[in-house]
Amino acid sequence: MDYIIRGIDKTKSFRVFGANTTDLVNIATKRHFTTPVASACLGRAMTGVAMMAQMEKNPTDRVSIIIKGDGPIGGIVVEANGMGDVKGYIYNPDVDIPKNKQGKLDVSGAIGNAVMTVMKDLGLKEPYIGQIAMLSGEIAEDLTYYFATSEQTNSMVALGVLVDTDYSIKHSAGIIIQVLPDAKEEAISDLEENLKSFTSLTECLEEGKKVEQVIEDLLGTFDIMEKTDLQFRCDCSKERMEKGLISLGKAELQDIVEDEQEDVELVCHFCNEKYNFDKKEIKEILTQL
Repeated sequence: MDYIIRGIDKTKSFRVFGANTTDLVNIATKRHFTTPVASACLGRAMTGVAMMAQMEKNPTDRVSIIIKGDGPIGGIVVEANGMGDVKGYIYNPDVDIPKNKQGKLDVSGAIGNAVMTVMKDLGLKEPYIGQIAMLSGEIAEDLTYYFATSEQTNSMVALGVLVDTDYSIKHSAGIIIQVLPDAKEEAISDLEENLKSFTSLTECLEEGKKVEQVIEDLLGTFDIMEKTDLQFRCDCSKERMEKGLISLGKAELQDIVEDEQEDVELVCHFCNEKYNFDKKEIKEILTQL
């Protein structure tokens, strides 16, 4: 079962979030039939947003990111809430490009020059919206930059998605460490020193380490304040899809009724679930209008 932990180090210098997202990323990538590089892009984004949602006060608060770039994947949309529900999709899931110079999946090349928009629906009249030009396209580095520029919080973000030879997700996880206002200089120096020998989260996962162990390697022992289960969950429904049909207007619905095609199939972007409406149902919608 996937989960996310929220904790604090012994010196109370850092708050930390660690997420294991292997199952939910597996579900998402299978639903969207993604190639390995698309899986890595989507998995990193989903893991990052899952942790960001846990930073908000209320379980119903929603956090989403939209990445739009000039790379072959086009863009990524991911949304999560404080209850551990995560969903997301990628514009072009079938992208296949060569690996980078390090022999790894070229996430940066797939995304290209991009803009990342972060939206937070906190139950207020208007959502909070922050936007940055992505520096690297590696997502982890760009989230680090977002926290520093938009939220004035120094952070370390690590995201790792390892795709197996059968295209399934072997490992997916993430860590966010943020400096607290009263952080001790010695604790910061210790973290900086430990980061020098930190290669990548993916390598740590391949060695059999869990996110908790990786956090301990970086911060020493820490206290887990909360643990939340994570799951891929989409809130789409036939009723919601019906509202989408209504938004087309009378004229277009009338054209659908008069068309020779028997049924209309609508597909949810987030989960790829298909919803069919036959002519009778569309006529009933027209009558209601």
